[in-house]
Amino acid sequence: MNWKPLTSLEDLYSLQKLSEVTPQIIFKHSTRCSISVMAKSRLEREEVPEGVVFHYLDLLQHRNVSAAIAESFHVHHESPQILVIWKGECIYDESHNTISMADIIEQLPS
Repeated sequence: MNWKPLTSLEDLYSLQKLSEVTPQIIFKHSTRCSISVMAKSRLEREEVPEGVVFHYLDLLQHRNVSAAIAESFHVHHESPQILVIWKGECIYDESHNTISMADIIEQLPS
C-alpha cells in the first residue's frame, strides 16, 4: 500500500480535482483506536487495484481536514472511515469493521 498523506485543505481540494479522471480513496484513521488500526492493517494486506490513489488522513492531527471532508462530501464523520471519491463526489463510504478492499473495488467505476 502506497498511502498518499492527506494533511491540508489544499491536499483535499487537489484530491477532488484529481477525482475527475482517477478514483481517489480516503482512509480516515485514528491512531488511538484499535478498530482503526485493524482496518488499516486489513487494507494494507490486500492487493491494491490499479488506477486508484489511496490517501491517508490522521484525523487526530488534521481535524480541520476531517471536518472539511464531512462537509464537502456530505458524509457523517466516523473513524475509521473509507470514502471513494469519483468526479468530485463521494460515491461510497463505509466505517469500522465493514471496511474491506473487496467492497472498495466493487464500488469503483468501470
